[in-house]
Amino acid sequence: MSRDDTPRDTDPIALHAPWRDRYMQDLSADAAARGAADLPDFLAAYWADPAGDEANHVIARVGADQTGGMILLNLYPYAGGHLMAALGEARPRLLDYTPEQRAALWRLTDLAVDLVERTLRPQGVNVGVNQGSAAGAGLPGHLHVHVVPRWAGDVNFMSVVGRVRVIPSALETMAQRYRVAWRTMGGTARNG
Repeated sequence: MSRDDTPRDTDPIALHAPWRDRYMQDLSADAAARGAADLPDFLAAYWADPAGDEANHVIARVGADQTGGMILLNLYPYAGGHLMAALGEARPRLLDYTPEQRAALWRLTDLAVDLVERTLRPQGVNVGVNQGSAAGAGLPGHLHVHVVPRWAGDVNFMSVVGRVRVIPSALETMAQRYRVAWRTMGGTARNG
């Protein structure tokens, strides 16, 4: 064992529990049988109602066919300016979309990242997908991509100890800033 391989007190310890595999399989089968039908799909409702974009904090719509989608503010943000990119067509899993739809979703994500960077100039950006309830998806029936602007110190004692998120801007204010930036972008992503 080299010096770099030496475990530290802060390193997690792996506990292999192969006997739990059957439990996990049963749990997955039960979740699949229940499905996500009981959760209202607000993203599909927003996609079907362009007239409600301002009230629903939809920033942009791109395309109109099966590869069409939208960029919108997350109503329960991890950080100020947290956007979501979603196709209009609801699918629970990334691989349930066609290759063309997955490419369209990634192009939409590119636009959302570009919009965040131009508007807020964050020090970093988290981009991620929570596929399924167990992964943290609040809307497991309609896959979407999270684009979260980040700054050094944006997670502090309030969130760690107090379990409170401090969001510095109102959703309406942030939506307005994003819409202005979207118009100046002409609805297209920056190259490079």
